This record gives sequence, structure tokens and C-alpha cells, in this order.
Amino acid sequence: MWLFAMFDLPVDKPDLRREYTQFRAALLKQGFTMLQYSVYVHYVASEDSDEALRRRVHAALPSHGQVRIISITDRQFEKMEIYVGKKRASVEDPPMQMGLF
Repeated sequence: MWLFAMFDLPVDKPDLRREYTQFRAALLKQGFTMLQYSVYVHYVASEDSDEALRRRVHAALPSHGQVRIISITDRQFEKMEIYVGKKRASVEDPPMQMGLF
């Protein structure tokens, strides 16, 4: 499962720019990867992990702007179409999971 955090935050004043930087740093600290500017994604192995990560994102929310959080399944993620110019690129693979047997 993949958890997306998408945001549109104002940066026209120094204090708002600081909040933007702090929020982005919090996402990176939690293990999110930037897909595009203002679109970050994190792979989560279970719904429990998804909920825990959502709580951590909620704790870092800035006071202004808009943040959207959505979870999608691996299958839905695989259906994403990515283009670099007019050339199609492949979708990122989920991280490898270790077996403990």
C-alpha cells in the first residue's frame, strides 16, 4: 500500500516559507520520497502502519495551506502512467520485504 501526501502551501512570507520547509523535512524524516514537487509517497506494509504514519503527518501539519493524504493499493499504484516528455517511464517498485522463515 502507498500513502501519498500532496500539498499546496503558501510561501510568500518568511514564516510561511519556514513552515513549508519544516513540513517537507518532516515528510522526508518519516521516510517519504518526493515523486514530484509537493507530491510525496511512502510505502506501508499494512493498514496499521498506514494509520500510524498518517498520525505522524497530522502532527506535522502546517497552520496554512492545503494538504491531501490518500492511500492506494499496490495494484492501483502499478496502474500509474508516468511520462518523461512523451516517453513512458516505469513505475517505482515497492521495497523488498524480508521473510523471517
